[in-house]
Amino acid sequence: MSRAAVLESDGEARTQALGAALGALLRGGDVVALFGPLGSGKTRFVQGLALGLGVPADEDVVSPTFVLVREYVGRVRLCHLDAYRLTGPAELHDLGFGELIGDGSTVVALEWADRVGGLVPASACRVELAHAGEQRRRIAVRWPDAARLAQLVEAASAG
Repeated sequence: MSRAAVLESDGEARTQALGAALGALLRGGDVVALFGPLGSGKTRFVQGLALGLGVPADEDVVSPTFVLVREYVGRVRLCHLDAYRLTGPAELHDLGFGELIGDGSTVVALEWADRVGGLVPASACRVELAHAGEQRRRIAVRWPDAARLAQLVEAASAG
């Protein structure tokens, strides 16, 4: 059963900082499934994840919408996938999703996870971003790892 926390963001910098706080807690084998409408901050959140994972700040972390997969090197490898243009789970499987999440050395961030729901592992950290005003975002994080979720909430409160 996943535990949940609701975080608030008042702009892009805070969304990125919350992503960095989560990224600092991730380890190889983790999957972060991102949900939310266009413009809700999914890519900005992943930019923060990358920073938290030790990807150099000058690395250009951008949406993989048109290339489908982007890789970054930090303390562990980050594979950033986007399911927006996929027609279903079979296409994500064809991209090697199963191998990526099974190798134990890679963190996988999957945008538009709702489009391939059946492939998201039960152990995934689910991040649901929603508009809560012009610049405000409501970020619900559901994670079966209660200890790391508590660490995230503590870090978010401190920041």
